[in-house]
Amino acid sequence: MKLRNKINLYTSVLFIVLLIIMNSSIYFVFSHLMKENELERTQAEVEKVVTDIKTAADSIAPSELLRANVPVDGMIQLLKEDLTTDNKITSLSEGKLSSRDNNFYDGEFSELITYEGTSYVFVSFPMVWLDGSVVNLQMTTSIEPTNDMIHLLGIVLLFVTLIAIVPTLVSSRILSNLIIQPIRTMINTMKDIQKNGQFKQLELKDTTEGELVEMGETFNHMISLLQKNYEKQEQFVSNASHELRTPLTIIENYADLMKRRGLERPDLFEESIDAIHSEAIRMREMTEQLLSIARQEKWILQMEQINIYQLVQEIANTFQTTYHRDLSVEGSKQIIGYADIQKLKQLLFIFLDNARKYSDGPITIHVGQTEKETTIQIKDRGIGIPKEDLPKVFDRFYRVDQARSRKQGGSGLGLTMAKDIADALGAHIELTSKENQGTVVTLFMQKEKEK
Repeated sequence: MKLRNKINLYTSVLFIVLLIIMNSSIYFVFSHLMKENELERTQAEVEKVVTDIKTAADSIAPSELLRANVPVDGMIQLLKEDLTTDNKITSLSEGKLSSRDNNFYDGEFSELITYEGTSYVFVSFPMVWLDGSVVNLQMTTSIEPTNDMIHLLGIVLLFVTLIAIVPTLVSSRILSNLIIQPIRTMINTMKDIQKNGQFKQLELKDTTEGELVEMGETFNHMISLLQKNYEKQEQFVSNASHELRTPLTIIENYADLMKRRGLERPDLFEESIDAIHSEAIRMREMTEQLLSIARQEKWILQMEQINIYQLVQEIANTFQTTYHRDLSVEGSKQIIGYADIQKLKQLLFIFLDNARKYSDGPITIHVGQTEKETTIQIKDRGIGIPKEDLPKVFDRFYRVDQARSRKQGGSGLGLTMAKDIADALGAHIELTSKENQGTVVTLFMQKEKEK
């Protein structure tokens, strides 16, 4: 069953059930109150007759008093303890009551009875008779008019319920349409995306706050993210294909050259081997970087409190020994931070490797600390980065100067990986640069574990 039909069915059934319960409650409460009222009224009449008999017993015959107080649709009688009666008077319409069996009651008694299909109120009140014996003054009154009124009320409520079902069904239909319309629009939009292969967003006309508007905004936000990720993926695949095609072409050309003329010219053979070896290394590094970026969500971090100055000094010593570059470390030797040692080493090696490739002068590392953060600043005096390229340097495969970067062996993935590692460590990177003056990379990281 479709959601629209479910909403329509459930809301209709709910409204109808509530309407039936409400009208039934009205009917039964009104019926109870009316019958209780008839019972109380009859009790009051009986008490009045008893008082009148006691007051006027000496001057007016009891039978006359009873005849004067007989109900219009009922019977009144004086019943002795031996169930005999000398005074039983019935109205013209209720003569059948004279045949009803009598019962003597020791105290006051009242009830609703049904006799030969007619409803009555029966009240019995004890009193001391003239001869000193105890008798019951009993009055039986028909309540058929009240029953007719209650029955009429039941019919009216039934018709009201049946009539109210129509607007209930219509309103539930309208409600289901209002709820389903945004969902239907969303489904149609997703079908269009699936059919045409182009991302689309919902047109949100309602500016009010609500779950449906929030759902639409969430859908649009999700589509925006999917579109951005899809575009990045397309760009990534395109750039990766381009980057891998070039070294493969170089390797293929040099291999073909070696096959044709390598044995005749040893110098050409050596040049080809060097080129193939260099491109193979670059392809391996690029592939490793791509795999590292792809596995970034699976990184298992071992965060701990470490001496940042000591770690930076060890990295600097290793870097100097490997590349024979002038590198100095500045700052307090007691500066600490909270990070994963291996990931932080990898991050710093990326920055230092870029500084090595694009500068010839000394490289400076400054370790500092603020109230809440630890900072590592790497400064080179190289060729720098143009201002318009700074926002793009963390994009995958982006290189400021394609020819220059290729000559230096760059793949455009180093800073992308650096940003991913920094995000994993809970750190952030600031990069400033001026052309022909140098570049400064500042890493802001946690000083201690957050509580």
